[in-house]
Amino acid sequence: MNLKIRKAVFPVAGLGTRVLPATKALPKEMLTLVDRPLIQYAIEEAASAGVTEFIFVTAQNEQLLRDYFRPNPELERELAQRGQQERLKQVQNILPRGTSCRYVTQHEPLGLGHAVRCAASWVGDEPFAVLLPDDLIHQADKSCLQQMMEVYQQQQASVVAVENVPPEQVSRYGVVTPGRSPDTAGKMQSIVEKPATDEAPSTLAVVGRYIFTPTLMPLLAVSPKGAGNEIQLTDAIATLLEKEDVYLYELEGQRHDCGSALGLMQANIDYALRDATIGAALRAYISGLVR
Repeated sequence: MNLKIRKAVFPVAGLGTRVLPATKALPKEMLTLVDRPLIQYAIEEAASAGVTEFIFVTAQNEQLLRDYFRPNPELERELAQRGQQERLKQVQNILPRGTSCRYVTQHEPLGLGHAVRCAASWVGDEPFAVLLPDDLIHQADKSCLQQMMEVYQQQQASVVAVENVPPEQVSRYGVVTPGRSPDTAGKMQSIVEKPATDEAPSTLAVVGRYIFTPTLMPLLAVSPKGAGNEIQLTDAIATLLEKEDVYLYELEGQRHDCGSALGLMQANIDYALRDATIGAALRAYISGLVR
């Protein structure tokens, strides 16, 4: 098996209904976190893990996303003339060096599994990663995807990120049964989409980071509609389990659900407080509000 993963799929065709009305015209992945859109954090995480080709599965309104990653010579000239070298460098390095973008349209909102399947022609017969940009994950040393890559390289198998969530929240997620014996430790035993609280096999919920072997894409091509009358990625993973091992990576960092208004605000505060430019001033402002 090819141990190097060059490609990552970013399903960004969702309607963003939990953060309306902002997402009526602005794609959810373009919502701002401190000084850059959410999608920037996702591609930087992918690039940190060695990914060089970013495949965006978009809806019809992809122009803003394309424009964001394109060079803007007029803006660059203006910044250069003003001597604003640091801002010029930021603008020029939005797309990490040595990487490229591909775009494919999901014409109907038929679920996450369908969105990933839309990228099949660009993925080809290669292993690939999937990142959901509204699941923002901060880990101090290595990024989430970097650590998942290490599991993938060691096991040569698919890897799914999971997080322990409160029992009352399991119905929002795909939930896994982890292996509990020495032979199955670290492996997924089963997976179910959005179970009722009293039917969930565990509190380990799947979050928006995946690494898949080439076996998955053909399974998505024949996957029927499942929960919500959509093609669920969870169902394809369950079928994948019948053919080969799937490993679990439990998050070590902090995750923010930026697909909700509260999660996006919490992430902005968290990331802004760590920012070298504005962190100290924001901390002082918040302290004043508390007093």
